[in-house]
Amino acid sequence: MMFRYTILTALCVAASSASAGDLTALQGGTVDLGSFHGVVYYTEANGGYRVVTTMAAGEEGLPVRLVTTLTEGQAFVVSVPGDTEGLSQAVEISRAEGKLVVAKVESTQ
Repeated sequence: MMFRYTILTALCVAASSASAGDLTALQGGTVDLGSFHGVVYYTEANGGYRVVTTMAAGEEGLPVRLVTTLTEGQAFVVSVPGDTEGLSQAVEISRAEGKLVVAKVESTQ
């Protein structure tokens, strides 16, 4: 179990400090959604971008990895539950014009 935390920590250290914006292949970026923190990176595979997002809730939370392959024009959203007011937080990861773009999106209920 400690190995998982070591991997997540290493990825966070290797990631750039930008939490949103354009990423290039193998360049990590951070994702911060409330108490959930992690990294996102991609590699080129089978004509698409193989996107890997790893997140955990604090230091004690079990890391979760989301993996998908995006082709040009595709996107997916990662969201986390909201607080007592019911607002969740989300980030959209999309492929546009040959780039991977990570951007926060409006909070939802």
